[in-house]
Amino acid sequence: MAGRKDPIGRVKLAFLASRNGSAFRAAVEAVGQGRLAADIVLLATNSAKAPALDFARARGVPVAVIPTAADPAAADQALGAALAAAGADWVVLSGYLRRIGPAVLARFPDRILNIHPGPLPAFGGEGMYGRRVHEAVIAAGAAQSEVTIHLVDGEYDHGRVLGRWSVPVEAGDTPETLEQRVTALEPEVMTRTLVALAEGRLEGLQAS
Repeated sequence: MAGRKDPIGRVKLAFLASRNGSAFRAAVEAVGQGRLAADIVLLATNSAKAPALDFARARGVPVAVIPTAADPAAADQALGAALAAAGADWVVLSGYLRRIGPAVLARFPDRILNIHPGPLPAFGGEGMYGRRVHEAVIAAGAAQSEVTIHLVDGEYDHGRVLGRWSVPVEAGDTPETLEQRVTALEPEVMTRTLVALAEGRLEGLQAS
């Protein structure tokens, strides 16, 4: 699965974030360092209070604020239109706490990436985000957790898994300590994924 690219060979990425957008921030930095050959064309959020907005504006990344609560269907259409108008080839979720709707999915089939803070499918699904995932991993007595990269479809955490990075569950771990280690790994995992995408080798993505 190669990334669609413009005539000079740079894939165009749009990010969706509800809060800090740590993977988005890491990607912006990687582009600035010359590590990631991509253009970041949009940051869209459902929250006007998302800290990711200030980061994006300070670095010249176009932004769109599209609240979803009042009319999810209209928001889905508006988000799809904004992503298309920005010229995005791929959409990347960076802590976006809303289900992706059918209008966006139809515009970007198999071109939406998400990062999940636990093993899939065992610790995914509706309501399984943030610390809830780590609580469930520890409660299940799992020896390892994971950072998982997957494609997005119409169900929560359901799309095809592209890569897994193991995070051992250590003796005495609490949900908070496990969350810290997983969260610390996520930006680098997503950056590696996007580098692979930009180089046309996403199908061969592997943990390393």
